[in-house]
Amino acid sequence: MKSLLSLVVAGLVSISMTGCMNQPEPKKEEPKQKEFDNRCKIDGELAPKWVCTPFVDGAIAELGSSPKTAAGYSFQRRRALADGRANLAQQIETLVKDKVENFARTTGSADAETVDQVSTQVSKQVAKVTLRGSKQVDSWISANGTMYVLVAVPEQVVNESAKSAVSTSYKNNNALWQQFQSKQALESLEKEFPTE
Repeated sequence: MKSLLSLVVAGLVSISMTGCMNQPEPKKEEPKQKEFDNRCKIDGELAPKWVCTPFVDGAIAELGSSPKTAAGYSFQRRRALADGRANLAQQIETLVKDKVENFARTTGSADAETVDQVSTQVSKQVAKVTLRGSKQVDSWISANGTMYVLVAVPEQVVNESAKSAVSTSYKNNNALWQQFQSKQALESLEKEFPTE
């Protein structure tokens, strides 16, 4: 009887296994891929887009920031503005230096040392002058108290200052001044630093 019972149980197990094998396997759900979130976030907190990508139409813009301070809002704002202006000055210097070097190449100036001196002098001078015209465009304070400010200066102001500084620098060197006065040089200067 025991062996008959064992045979019956073995048969039932065998039938149930065969029945399970014939059934289609349930579909495994594909793990959902997390969608890329390209919104601006600072420390996991949503922030205005300009905090991640400083931009102002028709202007050169930069970001400044300052952590929360016991000295108060005004002090924090001044620090954030100073940081933004320092970043803006670096950006303007690089931009102007690149444009002046490009201008010098197109006017045919072969003396690399002179070109480098002129471009360095012009870029620093333009950065100083144009920073006076810079202003705060926007601000945002994060949950942790850090203040972010958007600082900008109109591109036209930068270009006008650069053109003036380039012509002054070239005037101080007779050979460069002769090249600068050519129609090609003036057209090239306008192309690099448009003011209209």
